Amino acid sequence: MATPTPRVQVPRSATRGEVIEIKTLIEHPMETGLRLDSNGEVIPRKIINEFICRYNGEVVFRTDLHEAVAANPFISFSLRVTTSGRLDFIWNEDFGAVYALNHTLLVD
Repeated sequence: MATPTPRVQVPRSATRGEVIEIKTLIEHPMETGLRLDSNGEVIPRKIINEFICRYNGEVVFRTDLHEAVAANPFISFSLRVTTSGRLDFIWNEDFGAVYALNHTLLVD
């Protein structure tokens, strides 16, 4: 399997107090452990089980993901911005793999 590729879409800048939309996507097969390969062997479970967004170190969005989530999970949420700072996006996979991106947001 190729390394999962995370992507985010965040405005470059915003006005203090503005509510912005943040869109995230990670290219990941989200194997449930219920499918069989061409030899009849079970394909091991391997899913993104948690997504977290931190704004200047504070968790502002968190969700748990389960087997029923489709491949390439897309997550969109709103955030009221107050100051310029860093957004950290973290996807946690079964068995400890972590995929992360960050983005600097400028607030006028």
